[in-house]
Amino acid sequence: MPVSAQTEQRLLNHYKLATLYPDAWPHHDESSDEDDEEGEAQPKSNTPNRHASKLSLNSRSSYSKYRNIDRHASIRSGTTTSESLVQQDEADPLGKTSSVATELKRRGLPVEENLKLRNRFMLSSTTFSPALFLSQVHQEASTQDLLRGLDNLSQSIEQKSASLKVLVESNFEKFVRAKATIDHVYKEMRDQGAGTETEAAAAARRPHSRHASRQSQSHFRNTSGAGPWSPTNKPLPSDKKKNALTKESEYGVQGIKAPLVEIAIKAEEVWGPAIGGREKEETMKAVVSTIETHKDIFRLSGTVHECVRNSDYQGIADAWRPAKKYADQARNIAEIARGGGAQLGDSEAQFIIITAKMWHHVTQQVEAFKRDVWRKLKSSHGRKLAAVAEEADKEEHMELIGVLLQLGVDENPIWEWLHSRQVYLKDKIARSFERSRIEIEIMRRKIGNSEKPDVKLLAQHLRSVSPSNPSRSDKDATKYMDTPAVLAFWDQVQSSLTALLSSSSGILGEVLEYWETAQSFIDNQAQKSFPTAVFAAGLEHLELEPDDVANLRTGAVELVTLLRESVFAFFSDPPVEDLSELWSPVPPTPVTPAPDSAINAAPGSATPASASNAALTPSIKRAFTFSQDNLPPPSPKRGDPWEKFAFWPPTSNSLSGSHNLARLIVLVGTAASEMASLPLIKQARATEPLKTLVAAVRERSIQAIIAAWSADAERAKYMETWTRSVGRRDLTDMPEAFARFEEAVVGYAQKIAYVSDADAGGAGGKGEVVVSPPSAKLVQLVRGTFVNSLYKAFSGMVENAERGVKEDDAGTDEGGVVASDPERSGEVVGEEMNQNIRKLLTLSNLTHLRTETIPHLLSHFETAFSLKLTDETATIRDVLAQIDQRLFNSYIAPTTAHLSTIITTAITSSNWPPTIARPTDAKPYIYDVLLTLVLTHSEISTTAPALTVPLLSHCLEHASTALLTAFKSRAGKFSLPALMQTTLDVEFLAQTLNHYTTDKAGEVQSQIYLALDERTDNEARARLQSELPEMRGVLKRLREGTRGGFGCFKRERGRGRGGSSRG
Repeated sequence: MPVSAQTEQRLLNHYKLATLYPDAWPHHDESSDEDDEEGEAQPKSNTPNRHASKLSLNSRSSYSKYRNIDRHASIRSGTTTSESLVQQDEADPLGKTSSVATELKRRGLPVEENLKLRNRFMLSSTTFSPALFLSQVHQEASTQDLLRGLDNLSQSIEQKSASLKVLVESNFEKFVRAKATIDHVYKEMRDQGAGTETEAAAAARRPHSRHASRQSQSHFRNTSGAGPWSPTNKPLPSDKKKNALTKESEYGVQGIKAPLVEIAIKAEEVWGPAIGGREKEETMKAVVSTIETHKDIFRLSGTVHECVRNSDYQGIADAWRPAKKYADQARNIAEIARGGGAQLGDSEAQFIIITAKMWHHVTQQVEAFKRDVWRKLKSSHGRKLAAVAEEADKEEHMELIGVLLQLGVDENPIWEWLHSRQVYLKDKIARSFERSRIEIEIMRRKIGNSEKPDVKLLAQHLRSVSPSNPSRSDKDATKYMDTPAVLAFWDQVQSSLTALLSSSSGILGEVLEYWETAQSFIDNQAQKSFPTAVFAAGLEHLELEPDDVANLRTGAVELVTLLRESVFAFFSDPPVEDLSELWSPVPPTPVTPAPDSAINAAPGSATPASASNAALTPSIKRAFTFSQDNLPPPSPKRGDPWEKFAFWPPTSNSLSGSHNLARLIVLVGTAASEMASLPLIKQARATEPLKTLVAAVRERSIQAIIAAWSADAERAKYMETWTRSVGRRDLTDMPEAFARFEEAVVGYAQKIAYVSDADAGGAGGKGEVVVSPPSAKLVQLVRGTFVNSLYKAFSGMVENAERGVKEDDAGTDEGGVVASDPERSGEVVGEEMNQNIRKLLTLSNLTHLRTETIPHLLSHFETAFSLKLTDETATIRDVLAQIDQRLFNSYIAPTTAHLSTIITTAITSSNWPPTIARPTDAKPYIYDVLLTLVLTHSEISTTAPALTVPLLSHCLEHASTALLTAFKSRAGKFSLPALMQTTLDVEFLAQTLNHYTTDKAGEVQSQIYLALDERTDNEARARLQSELPEMRGVLKRLREGTRGGFGCFKRERGRGRGGSSRG
């Protein structure tokens, strides 16, 4: 606005300016001020009047009140300690702002760091610079603003000078006398030493100083009765020069400069608080009153800060509600005033300002707290171990959602949490199992490229389930089923599938828990656990939108599908040739979500960014269990069955494989049933793929087991260690070990085929059934493999008995196995064992298999698979009989051939006919035959006593046949002595071996007598009848005489007569 001419002249005179728009502030001439002051100090008359002096003082007040401030400032400039009294901040003396320091900081000046710079803007400082103050604090002020500031400053100074005015008015006469004295002394001091003053001039001025001298005498009392400034007490010329008001003597203050400074300091200390104390008191009273009135508002910011620091979620919500209430009240007051055009009162304005300041601080803290809560909410997906998880940890998301709902958000925290957890689970399923597949394939390649274990080690693994195995003393005998590398592979597969499909500790459990939680939110059941304060805050985000519910259902079905496809691919796909398909990029382990920067929304926003962003990408990468710089090459292709299965370790035997696959199929079947039991899966009609999953895993597992089972059956012969059974010494451990091996594999195969140990119904048997019975083709495959395994085992046992075995054969997978049990080192085993002993033990084993073991295995298989093996049973019995007869003949043939040779040679010789009329002893060849049978009996009875009767019966039959053939081969008639000798030989042999006589042997003996009868005449026949009594006596004597030598043939008590002969 334009400035009037009068106002413009006032400004120019006041600031001593030539123009209102100067280029720089004018320099202040201090000397002119002093001259003006001196001029004003001169009295208007030689006899001053009290009232006139008082009027003169009042007339100068409008000017001297500014000079008084400068004068005090000049006094204070003599000391450095006064700078410590400068306030850190002051209100603008011109009334523009309540804080000079805040305004300077706003303009970018470092007043907090630079104390000297700050003091130049403080009016209470001795270094206060008006020019700098106006150029910085009021650089944008207009002329009217400066005029208002001048009025404000004048009023402020007048208020502060009120106490001084009272002091001056009450002591006015004293001030006048003091002034006169000061003027007199000032002139004397100024003129001393100058030599320009005359006595006349001094006499002319004496009336004026009389009053002052009198006052001086009363004020400065001394013993002489004259004042120190009296003309009669003149100082020495040197003192005069010293006190003269000249430039050399610093205008007379050189001697008293230091005392004056001390006096100024004392005066400031005494009068300064007295002058400014009342204003400070009023200010403090106003501040205390305001704080007391609005103490609840002032406390809110600190309360929120303390709650945030202590993570007191409920405390933050409790503080947020009154803060919001106060802010609404202030808003309403302002809107009412604006709408009505009314002026705000001081209390209302004060309330609005205080509330705005509080609301600013509280909202800043709450917005930052919301961002932190969003981050925690989206990172609360990692599961803790049951041993360390607390109930508070499990319900952490509910507390966080409740806090966000109470504080108010733009997005629905329930949907954001459910959706972010869904994305987290998808990522975890894909990354975790792909990582496991990499480790499984690496382990598989390492085993495939390692040296193949020898058959001796394989035999030990197959015997691990046998009671005679030393490892049976260990509680966990399964760790002896295979090599450590293979068992580690199975453990890795088991742990990987458990981490994926376990409902208690795996990802499937998280999926089921997730959908249960989501369903409870969809049904508005979970919301009931929120505190009442959440409902009081509003119902805006307490319910999910229909589109959100549909998305949640679709996402849950996708999670189940992803689980199913992962397992299906692992069991159905062949081993990966190129690891880069799984290797790039290296999948990290999803343990924690991404850093906060990926989760938090943009600054200033309390709502999250998109939940489908990279927020859930895990940031912690667990190290692989192998070196990533030294990857093994693919397994060599040799045409082995296991090369088609990614889940089967190379060189694994059927026992460990079936055992571990039975455990895996239980996990898969139970998981499929639990997934099918979800209502949303039934509604989406997604149970058929789960049935397909179980069927595919079952079929692939059976195929792998059958391939290994057939190979192990061919190598079952290496299970033979020729170690005698503890319960039956006529058997080795082979039958029992083989039976336990077959029984274990059949049992595991049944568990896999029927998934019998799985919770097929899910949810305690109330869910959807996804485990169907195995197909007839699959059962037939297992059935055929079982029967073939028996045939292969029988063939291997015979091969072990018949072939000569060397130690090197075991390493080349040829011939029988040579092994010994260190616990039974006293027995003859392996190559040291006679081949006949091996045949006898094998015969005994086959007999035991035919009579006990095989029927038990067949019955076990029929029970396990609910079918009858009628045709297979007959076939197995025939095969066993053939194998038994073959091995029987293989053992006994050398003996019977030797017996035939002895008999034929003796009877057909020319010296066979007796030389005496009445033979009294059997021919030597009979004793040779019996001695051979004694040796055979000893070998059989000490090895396989159960085979003694059938083997010796067979020898007796063969010997009788040899006798018949030999007698028939002799030409001519038998004489009576020859007839008697023949009868004596045959009867002695038959009676000695009477225990082993069979129907066939008796029949052959009858044929011998018929053949003899045909080769004799009637006379000899008649005479033979008369000699029979004598011959009986001879036979009796021979029997008694050979009782000791042939006592081994005596029938033992409790043992029946020999059975039927073998063909």
